[in-house]
Amino acid sequence: MDPYAEIREVLLAKQQELARRLESLKQNLRGGRSADSQEQAQELENAEVVDALGNETRIELNKIAKALDQIKNETYGICADCGEEIPMARLKVHPFADRCIRCATAAEEGRRR
Repeated sequence: MDPYAEIREVLLAKQQELARRLESLKQNLRGGRSADSQEQAQELENAEVVDALGNETRIELNKIAKALDQIKNETYGICADCGEEIPMARLKVHPFADRCIRCATAAEEGRRR
């Protein structure tokens, strides 16, 4: 039995949801612009927010694709830093985790310095 079948289903569902969201964001950015200059300024601000949301969505889609590829290649659940197995409890909460808690915490502390 595949120990990651449930996680794969969660990842695939999230991938579909994010793909739909990204398409909606793209449609929003393609929308027409108002002739009024004040409204145009507001639309530009809104477009920046929508663009940032699109970037975050693409980043998450890339993480999901990487996790799905790792499941396929039987390298999923292995810490990228120490090579130890990532506990199933962590993977269920954060299915595209590529580090164990210890290494993720150490990396975060290193970024803060």
